[in-house]
Amino acid sequence: MNMQVVQGLLVPFLGTTLGAALVFFLKNDLPEKVEKGLSGFAAGVMVAASIWSLLIPALEDSKSLGQWAFVPATVGFWLGILFLLLLDRLIPHVHLDGEQEGVRSSLPRAMMVALAVALHNLPEGMAVGVVYAGSMQPEQVGSVSFASAFALAVGIALQNVPEGAIVAMPLRQAGMSRVKAFTLGMLSGAVEPLGALLTIGLAAVFAPMMPVMLSFAAGAMLYVVIEELVPEMAQGTHTNVGTVLFAVGFSLMMAMDYIL
Repeated sequence: MNMQVVQGLLVPFLGTTLGAALVFFLKNDLPEKVEKGLSGFAAGVMVAASIWSLLIPALEDSKSLGQWAFVPATVGFWLGILFLLLLDRLIPHVHLDGEQEGVRSSLPRAMMVALAVALHNLPEGMAVGVVYAGSMQPEQVGSVSFASAFALAVGIALQNVPEGAIVAMPLRQAGMSRVKAFTLGMLSGAVEPLGALLTIGLAAVFAPMMPVMLSFAAGAMLYVVIEELVPEMAQGTHTNVGTVLFAVGFSLMMAMDYIL
């Protein structure tokens, strides 16, 4: 694995780290209006990434199947949805609105928020990993380049910044020291490079299944968008802020994928 790939895998983790570092500068939780806007921005980035960086390459690299080219992408997409549905049911976590999901647990609320973010970050890490894996196998996935993989990594990193803050700030408000809150917020993003490395390893073994793996990551990311981010940005007041920033995130990710 060359340094270009290693750096790309670490870029999203850097975004989470920068977000967690806000605990040293902010005294209070993020305002509701800001949280909704950031959720909308993250959703826009993830939807655009799922389409241009994952689903379209999956379809293009299945053209040899003729009229059945949609089958690998459809199968992978549904596998990704069902995989995240299973994790959502098994892992104890709590959303920003206080709703607890997964198996019953006595873990502190702040820790379950961290688990929610980790659950959110897993498909993002898988997406970055599978795109980088595709860029290293041009004979299998000719539609994915290092530049497009890096664009996806940067887009994920941008929407990871608020996630790091969303984990670290409640921990600080609960009485934890700033250093410890920062550390746990940063570690909530460690699942991304781990998920990316695991996906790259699997891709090396199952290279002919790259279209399925690309669409699997897309299904997993879109599950997170619909299950978590859309409700967070659409409930209560200031919903228009989330909608506008969804469009901003979508446009930015779409432009980055095209330019790079």
